[in-house]
Amino acid sequence: MKLVLGSTSPFRKALLEKLHIDFECDSPNIDETPLPDEAIEDMVVRLAIAKAQAISARHPDSLIIGSDQSAVLNGEKLSKPGNFENAFKQLTRASGQKITFQTGLCLLNTSTGNIQSSCVPYTVAFKELTPGMIENYLRKEEPYNCAGSFKSEALGIALFERFEGADPNALVGLPLIELVNFLGNEGFSILD
Repeated sequence: MKLVLGSTSPFRKALLEKLHIDFECDSPNIDETPLPDEAIEDMVVRLAIAKAQAISARHPDSLIIGSDQSAVLNGEKLSKPGNFENAFKQLTRASGQKITFQTGLCLLNTSTGNIQSSCVPYTVAFKELTPGMIENYLRKEEPYNCAGSFKSEALGIALFERFEGADPNALVGLPLIELVNFLGNEGFSILD
């Protein structure tokens, strides 16, 4: 079966490439508006499924991967900052705190209609950050298109005290351990 990543994220594409398997990417175009009173964990799973379903008609006899992620700080959903000022505010609030990334994952088999889905959490504990540390980091890395205002795979690592979670790939947006399990359930083995 063909494998399709329902995403335009270069970060998710790079993660999937680590598995050394052939796949293609297709861009889902869905409404990502949260439902009223929807829990973050439920929202990311719903959106991961919706992304896979949105491109399913274009990919018969395929396994389609959908993923969605939200970052949460003290119960509040974080958005992508977009600019220095917003990123500075986010990192100032995160200083000495924890941000939990909830990553929804879906694998849709378009031949059978079978859907596997889950939410994989991953938490980042921040050091106490000074305004100077935050400014220096933001000027060097400019992570303005990243929820939480950092890139953990680069200089952002200097902001953290520790990571907490089962799969560090979930932090970047595609939980590979769970994905490999889902693929195996569909008879798609990574190592055979």
